[in-house]
Amino acid sequence: MNKFMYILNSLKSTAIVFMLLFGCSVNAQTSEVEKSEVSDKIAWISFEEAFEKNKTNPKPWIIDIYTEWCGWCKRLDQTTFSDSAVVADVTANYYAVKLDAEQKEDIVLDDATFSFVESGRRGYNELAAALMNGEMSYPTIVFLNDKLQNLQPVKGYKSAEDFHPMIAFFAGFDVDNPIKWEEFLTNYQSPYN
Repeated sequence: MNKFMYILNSLKSTAIVFMLLFGCSVNAQTSEVEKSEVSDKIAWISFEEAFEKNKTNPKPWIIDIYTEWCGWCKRLDQTTFSDSAVVADVTANYYAVKLDAEQKEDIVLDDATFSFVESGRRGYNELAAALMNGEMSYPTIVFLNDKLQNLQPVKGYKSAEDFHPMIAFFAGFDVDNPIKWEEFLTNYQSPYN
């Protein structure tokens, strides 16, 4: 399968983004995890490692697309991704992937290779561009389901209080049984109250 077919088969079109904004679903609430079972940090892994793990143990993904020079990316790491409720829920429900959007090394997934593209002063990796639908903005958090369908790229810095409902929502995402975001929020219990 060539790289472009892989992208088309693995990542959903922009239409899913609109579906998520106006009609989305969850199968279950975020699972509870004892604090003693969770590290105080997210155990980030590479895209390749998550790809291999997903073959035998499918589950949703959260992908932090960042750059080394991005100040808001660093703040996201220091605050939101260090928050105990976010760490617990990401650890319990997701493969957590860090992806440097300007990674120069190829990313090889089965027979698909994503390479660095020279562009302007910096350039970008093709996988990052595909995951962000070509809209290069940092940080961007991308949610994939266990079938590697791109559910939603979320641009910009988000506080833990704003981000936690998203991770709870996408952890149980079910394309076949959509509910509206507003309906999800009526049952969502914030750990920050």
